[in-house]
Amino acid sequence: MSSEDVEVRRSARRRRTVSARREGDRVVVLIPASMSRAEERVWVARMLDRLKAGERRRKPSDADLLARATDLSERYLGGHARPRSIRWVTNQKSRWGSCTPSDGSIRLSDRLQGMPSYVVDYVILHELAHLLVAGHSRDFWTLLRSYPKLERARGFLDGVALARGFDITDDDDVESAEDATA
Repeated sequence: MSSEDVEVRRSARRRRTVSARREGDRVVVLIPASMSRAEERVWVARMLDRLKAGERRRKPSDADLLARATDLSERYLGGHARPRSIRWVTNQKSRWGSCTPSDGSIRLSDRLQGMPSYVVDYVILHELAHLLVAGHSRDFWTLLRSYPKLERARGFLDGVALARGFDITDDDDVESAEDATA
């Protein structure tokens, strides 16, 4: 990030704290007015690093997603689901994710970006399971039951969907995860 992309704002009311945020294409760093120029340079660099790290966590790249999917498959599906690609898409307004088993591709709705990692992991696992089992049968839910935050993630997504006015009824006569564990 070049220096013209960063605006430093000094405040006499600010005593010790430093913060940074994005405003359009620019990063604004808020610092105490009493801070020296040397301290300012150190803090601006530190805050830019923190901001970038947070953005990477909230919006992992496609390569990061593929590594994450591979790890999740190993941990929860015995490594049997092997996606060839996984990427963010902007055209999924009624689904959190989708997959094409014939080519091993997985697509995640960009609406998931910024949601807790356990929720994104659940959606990735859900799509990985579809690479192995079509539909939402007992066998499908059996694959997912080892994920410890399964019900929490499903509840989170149902809450988001309900708050946004989306239909939260299950499709394909979905068997609940609770039924699969019984």
